[in-house]
Amino acid sequence: MRKSVRYSTLAAAGLLALSSLTACANDAASTASTGSGSKGDGKGTKVKIMVGGLDKVIYMPAMLTQRLGYFDAEGLDVELLTEPAGVQAETALVAGQVQGTVGFYDHTLDLQTKGKAVESVVQFSRAPGEVEVVSTKAAGDITSPKDFKGKKLGITSLGSSTDFLTKYLAVKNGVKVSDFSPVAVGAGATFISALQQGSIDGGMTTDPTVATILDKKAGKVLLDMRTPEGSQKALGGPYPSSSLYMQTDWVNGHKDTVQKLVNAFVKTLKWMSTHSAAEIAAKMPADYAQGDKALYTQSIKSTLPMFTDDGVMPENGPETVEKVLKAFNTNIQNADVDLSKTYTTEFVEAAK
Repeated sequence: MRKSVRYSTLAAAGLLALSSLTACANDAASTASTGSGSKGDGKGTKVKIMVGGLDKVIYMPAMLTQRLGYFDAEGLDVELLTEPAGVQAETALVAGQVQGTVGFYDHTLDLQTKGKAVESVVQFSRAPGEVEVVSTKAAGDITSPKDFKGKKLGITSLGSSTDFLTKYLAVKNGVKVSDFSPVAVGAGATFISALQQGSIDGGMTTDPTVATILDKKAGKVLLDMRTPEGSQKALGGPYPSSSLYMQTDWVNGHKDTVQKLVNAFVKTLKWMSTHSAAEIAAKMPADYAQGDKALYTQSIKSTLPMFTDDGVMPENGPETVEKVLKAFNTNIQNADVDLSKTYTTEFVEAAK
């Protein structure tokens, strides 16, 4: 049963850092998919999932499910792949390169206006997990989104959820989308470098990037949307973000496989809700900590409140997302979005 409900140029060093980070995440995914207890012999049902940044804490359930062995327990051979931004992960899904994407739920609404039927099958979160930071140098000039006018603001890439949310925060606070400059700087080292070098005045990012920025004293938090309370304050309601979304035709044709995937993810979300940040960090690939396990553990602790413990779409979540996108997205402003087709609760209900 279904319920209703452009770019500025980066320094060469920054690009190299982003390439290294992506390669690192890809290596981790490859290792995990053929690791201890996995169906590397091909006996399990093969599924490819693209993640909009495997090492981002907001997408942690993807790798954690692999590391806990829950895919294997369901008889699945899951290959986790990674792209630096959610919009690139979305593109891989639409192109048929993968069967699923771990990314923001808001892409399902945007894709519907473009004639693509895509739906979230399990919802990891009830808040964006995003943080708007400002550089230490610009902190005196940017005290709220009302000050975005004339500023250069970092996002992962154009068309990404960080792009969507930045535009909403601007419009909500009386700043036109044309009044500021979005700058695609990715996440991790490239984001931090852009902040330190003044290529951006501030921007939207997630942990562990946020924790590193604060540790380096490279910037300060302007808006924190890692908790349901933070989401309510900034966006006016719960904002379901990270999820597993898939093309509806594929879901309808492979319900047994989708159910197994959802079973595995729901087990992980429940496990996360009963374990500490330190215990979770210990299960993740060692290189995700970038040499500072304590800081990585703190980044997980700061982000944990965003996650659901059952994979269920939060009440009024789709409506909040639609409201946010309608504030600036002309495609959605001019479309009659059917929210009931952007997610399904069928599989999480069965997983319970």
